[in-house]
Amino acid sequence: MNSADIQKPRVGLFVTCLVDAMRPNIGFACLKLLEEAGCEVEVPQAQTCCGQPAFNSGDDATTRAIAKQIIENFEPYDYVVVPSGSCASMIRTHYRDVFTDQPDWIERQAALSAKTWEVVSFLSDVMQYQPDGIHYEGVVTYHDSCSGLRDLGVHDQPRNMLAGVEGLRMTPLKDNDACCGFGGTFCVKYPDISDAIVSAKTQNIVATGADTLLAGDLGCLMNMAGKLSRDGHKVKTYHTIEVLAGMANDGGICGDGE
Repeated sequence: MNSADIQKPRVGLFVTCLVDAMRPNIGFACLKLLEEAGCEVEVPQAQTCCGQPAFNSGDDATTRAIAKQIIENFEPYDYVVVPSGSCASMIRTHYRDVFTDQPDWIERQAALSAKTWEVVSFLSDVMQYQPDGIHYEGVVTYHDSCSGLRDLGVHDQPRNMLAGVEGLRMTPLKDNDACCGFGGTFCVKYPDISDAIVSAKTQNIVATGADTLLAGDLGCLMNMAGKLSRDGHKVKTYHTIEVLAGMANDGGICGDGE
């Protein structure tokens, strides 16, 4: 069979509101790698938030309205791919919680949730893809974001893929699986607790001696990068997908890592 005859999987890229507003480079990096992996990628224009802030605040009615819009816009695709463990987890594991009394939507929700993936795990586990010829010169440490690790089992995939990046040296992070203190609206509702948590996290980051911090959630990355910057530490901070796509070529998130 000619390779041109093989149908490419259709992927709906859920960019996330944070990526769209604060770090579009992550979205472009996702698009690049997904296409290189052999996917046909589209970005539905009607997408907005995944609904997690409303869900975490107990507003099930608003969450349900957002979820219905996401379901309707992403149903046509073979896969929904998300550059965020927390947003992917919201769609994959928590949408069912707001449709328990709406049986006409439960089946549609379950079908969408089953085909929703965090981007690095999708590239690794579904597409068995490893980018080739990517170079990043630096000592890197890795933070495991809560939702990606605990809800989706994202742990080995980013490490295995990063091991193929030329020039990149990985160093372990103490308490790599501890929360960074962001937690969406948590950092707004409980700023003192959030600051204490992120302070402990950034102390561990600095102790590694790494010049670069990577993770798979922009919210976590912004929280840690902001704290590092405020405390005067020059640590470049990127989403893992930016390094894997060869698109980590600025100062990183907050832009002052160099």
